[in-house]
Amino acid sequence: MSLINLVRSFLNPLKIDLVKYPNLDLRRREKLLSHHKITKILDVGANSGQYALQTFKLGYKGEIVSFEPVNSTFKNLEKKAIKNKNWKVFNYGLGDKEEELEINISENSYSSSLLDIMPSHLKSAPESKIVGKEVVVIKTLDAIFNNFVLDDEVVLLKLDVQGFEKNVLEGAIKSLKNIHGIQIEMSVEELYSKEMLYLEMTNYITSLGYNLYSLENGFYDENSGKLLQVDGVFFR
Repeated sequence: MSLINLVRSFLNPLKIDLVKYPNLDLRRREKLLSHHKITKILDVGANSGQYALQTFKLGYKGEIVSFEPVNSTFKNLEKKAIKNKNWKVFNYGLGDKEEELEINISENSYSSSLLDIMPSHLKSAPESKIVGKEVVVIKTLDAIFNNFVLDDEVVLLKLDVQGFEKNVLEGAIKSLKNIHGIQIEMSVEELYSKEMLYLEMTNYITSLGYNLYSLENGFYDENSGKLLQVDGVFFR
């Protein structure tokens, strides 16, 4: 018996298994970033830096610029990024206009949204319940893009803004011509009030000149197993 199988024989009764890292979704992301020679990632809706940390762990050598509007969450993000010279962080969100908006802060922080959370979301993830509100600064990507991106950089725009993705894209119409790829969280059913759902969002991004290259599994209902969100990865 191999060492791996021996370890599994001890872990399986505990319903624990050994799996290869990175998993299939992450291996595809790693190959896509490398194949498309991405040199800069704009990480919109960074939360505490999970996406950036994961991407650096995959071996990504370019720069990541992260945006997180909630003050307490941003402080955690800032602590994680401070020692990484390729990681810059900013305490505001992105949308379709320059304004200040009230954000709903969830107990788990990463479900916090500028939109109202739907009962079906709360049923699937009770930890996403709203525990507070905060006024946050919102800017458009078009207004700040040239502050962060040089002419020769190959850019991926990552969006994980809990239903506000269409708004961010509408505030980036001019910038998109200089953005090679988009990774975007998409809901299969309505989790946030009036959000654009998976099929419509896929068609919208395709209409902007991008093609779907990959889907990554996301949030699902742990009771039924129903998939509720996916990440779509698109490139020109």
